[in-house]
Amino acid sequence: MRMRESDWKVFKRIRALALERFSQRILDECREICMKQTSSAHERYLELFRLIHERDKLIAAAFDRFSRSSAYMSLRLIRSMNLLTDAEVAELSAEAQEVTDPEG
Repeated sequence: MRMRESDWKVFKRIRALALERFSQRILDECREICMKQTSSAHERYLELFRLIHERDKLIAAAFDRFSRSSAYMSLRLIRSMNLLTDAEVAELSAEAQEVTDPEG
């Protein structure tokens, strides 16, 4: 199902916000790992490597396909990761909100 034009315009803007938020979340997680004093440098490196690998898969799933035909799927993933505010979601049509509701 293709996203309607009005929702596509909103999606393009909030997608960029979500990507920035997710990137910051990942950097914060990396910082926490790097600051651990109870782990050896090698243990922190391995944990960091695993985290980046896992998060890269999530970024790819939610953000790599950027087309109107895949927008609903991307938006559903973005919403499931709690990367948008309620106000941002409210900018979308009722249809887009319903189709991308991660609990629905």
